[in-house]
Amino acid sequence: MLNNIKRARGAGYEHRNRRGCLKGTRVALLEEIERWSEDPDQPPIFWLNGLAGTGKSTIARTVAEQCFANGRLGASFFCSSDPTLRNHGDPGIVFPTLAFQLAQKYAGVRSTLVHHLRYNPDIAHESLENQAEKLIIEPLRSADVALVIVIDALDECKDKESSPAIISALESIVRQVPKAKFFITSRPEPLIKGGFRRLELITRVSPLHDVAPQVIDNDIRLFLKHELSELAARKGLDNWPTAAQLDLLSTRVAGLFAYAVATVKFLGRTVRMPSSRFAIIERSPDDTAHEGKVEGVHGGLSLDSLCTSIFQASFTGNSAEDDTMVRSVLAAAALFTPPCSASTIPETVRAQTKEVVDMKEVMQILESIHSLLELHDDLDHPVRPFHKLLSDCLTNPKRCSDRRFLVPINSSITACASPKQSCTSN
Repeated sequence: MLNNIKRARGAGYEHRNRRGCLKGTRVALLEEIERWSEDPDQPPIFWLNGLAGTGKSTIARTVAEQCFANGRLGASFFCSSDPTLRNHGDPGIVFPTLAFQLAQKYAGVRSTLVHHLRYNPDIAHESLENQAEKLIIEPLRSADVALVIVIDALDECKDKESSPAIISALESIVRQVPKAKFFITSRPEPLIKGGFRRLELITRVSPLHDVAPQVIDNDIRLFLKHELSELAARKGLDNWPTAAQLDLLSTRVAGLFAYAVATVKFLGRTVRMPSSRFAIIERSPDDTAHEGKVEGVHGGLSLDSLCTSIFQASFTGNSAEDDTMVRSVLAAAALFTPPCSASTIPETVRAQTKEVVDMKEVMQILESIHSLLELHDDLDHPVRPFHKLLSDCLTNPKRCSDRRFLVPINSSITACASPKQSCTSN
C-alpha cells in the first residue's frame, strides 16, 4: 500500500550524488543550524534564504547528513526544476514523498498512514492542506518523535503560487506537532518572503547572502584549493594552482559558489592540461563567458541558462510593451556605475528611454529577480547585481538565449540622470 503512494523517487538528500559542504567551510553557519535543531526552545522553522548560486542546496545536504548522523532526520525533499527529474518540482508531491520516507523510519507513522490510505487511497491527490493533515500531522502525532525535516529549493516548485500554501501547511504541522522542525531553503522570492513573514514568530530567518564577505571568500578559496589540487593530482601537475592563481579565481568568483563549481568544471573538462586552460582565464580576467556556459552547475543548468530561466519564470506572459519596461529597469539596476538606487530608477529610465514607470512597477520587477540582485528594504540604497554574470548575460546576445531580455548597449544607455547620484554605463 505504501509503495503505491504517489511520490518523487530520488528526492531525498542521499540521491543523485548530491554533495555536502567541504570540511572546514560554512563552519559557523552549520554550527548555528545544529544548535537550532537540538534546542526545543528554538523556533520550529529555520528558513535559509540566499541568492541564486550561493550554495543553499549544498548546505541543505550537509544539514540532512548531520541530522541523520545524530538520529534526528525524519525525511528530506530536494525540489528541482530540472525537467529530467520529472516530478521533483511538483508541489503536490512534496508531502506524499515526505510521508513515505517517514513511514519507512517510524512504525507509529507507518501504522497511521496505512490506516488512512486504506480508507482513502486518493489522499495524495487532495489539497495541500488535506495532505498535511492526513499524511504528516496525524501520523507524526501517533509516532510522538522529535525530528527534523529538510526541504530544499522551495522556489523551484513549478507552480510558484503554491509556495504560500506549502508554507501555510508547514505552520499547521509545527503548531500541531511540537516535536517537529523544518529546515527550509529557497531564494528570497516575493511570494515565499510573504509566506514566512506571516510566520515570523515561529521562524528563524537566516539570509545566506548576509554572511560576512571575508567568511564566504575564505570558504570559496578553500573549496577552489581542494578541488583544483585534486584535479592537479589526477593530471600529474606539481605546485598547481599557485597562491596567486587562487587569489585571481577567488576574486572572479565574487561570492558565488555555483561560479566556483563552474570554474572547476571548465578547467577540468578538457584533454589539455588545466594549467594551460587557466591561461584563458588569465587573458580575459573580466570575461565570464567560459564558466557561464558550463552545463550541470545548478540543477542541470549552466549559469547562463539559470539567469535566463529566472527571467522567463518572472516575466512570462508579458506584452511587448511590458518587455520594454522590464529591459529598461534591468539595465538601470545592473549596468550602471556607480549603481543606481531603487528610488532613482524611475527617473533614470525616463531619462534614458522616455518610458514612464512608477516606483511600484520598478519594485515589482526588481523583486521578481531578487535572487540575482542585492536588493535592500531602503529604497535609497544602491541596487547591485550579485555577480557580474547578470550584466554579462543581459548584454551578450550569445549568452542571453531569450532576446526579450537582451539589453542592447548603445548610445541610449549612457548616464543615470538623478539629482541624488550620477552614474554611467559600464
